[in-house]
Amino acid sequence: MAYQQNGDGFQRKMYQGNWKCSKCSKDITELPFDPDPARLDQLQCRDCHRERRTFSRGSRY
Repeated sequence: MAYQQNGDGFQRKMYQGNWKCSKCSKDITELPFDPDPARLDQLQCRDCHRERRTFSRGSRY
């Protein structure tokens, strides 16, 4: 992970771009990683990613 130090401590580097969520088609303009061009069809917005994580964690137990 790429982190940058500033006056307040460390801040994660964000990548700017124009992508679409593969689940809801919402615009994505900022990501905490540089997306792999071969996997752009798998990108998810924050809301869809959170929903998927909540569902997968809940189904384990």
